[in-house]
Amino acid sequence: MTNIEIGMMVAFVLALGFSGWKLYAFMPKEQLKDDDTTVDSVEALKEMMYDVIGSGELDEEAICAKMREHPKFDHEHFWRFNLNRLKQLLNSHYIDYPEHQNIHHIHTHLQEKKEQA
Repeated sequence: MTNIEIGMMVAFVLALGFSGWKLYAFMPKEQLKDDDTTVDSVEALKEMMYDVIGSGELDEEAICAKMREHPKFDHEHFWRFNLNRLKQLLNSHYIDYPEHQNIHHIHTHLQEKKEQA
């Protein structure tokens, strides 16, 4: 190898190391206080969703609006909550309970649990 090739190789390795360091510097190192994707936040949102569905709301947009009006809804923590986030919660529920096909099945299941208690 010539001196030019060695110099270019060293410059490349230094540039690669500097780029990696810059990427590391911009990566988040601690959890944000308004992170609504934690297990606790998801469980809180699901609990509110079940309360609203249990009260008789069976339309996604109405459920979303009622959840925003729920007494336990923290507007500062869940400021990103929208219809897409509700659909993610519903899909998560459908994965956990494959026998539920739609919101009506969730409502029926909640009513049965209420009657058993």
